Amino acid sequence: MSASYYDKHVFMCCNLREDASRPCCANRGSRELRDYAKARIKELGLNGAGRVRINMAGCLDRCEEGPVMVVYPEEVWYTYFDEHDVDEIIDSHLAGGKPVERLRI
Repeated sequence: MSASYYDKHVFMCCNLREDASRPCCANRGSRELRDYAKARIKELGLNGAGRVRINMAGCLDRCEEGPVMVVYPEEVWYTYFDEHDVDEIIDSHLAGGKPVERLRI
């Protein structure tokens, strides 16, 4: 079996629901925070083959806990609220290999 193309592959839900009866990640700033995460990964030189990839995802169906992201291959799910949380996930988990327990869902 070949190695994964990326060491870490991050999917950040950016879904925008038209039905307001259920929350959505986009209404909680996920699109802006995804852009921030992508820029920060590039700034740190962590992006590219064999490293980290940040992708926008559609609904991951955990909206009530959102915004949400999932990191593969570890299958670690997170909620996050601001740039500080995103920085902590990047620094601790994506760069350092240690999941951020306080943000896990």
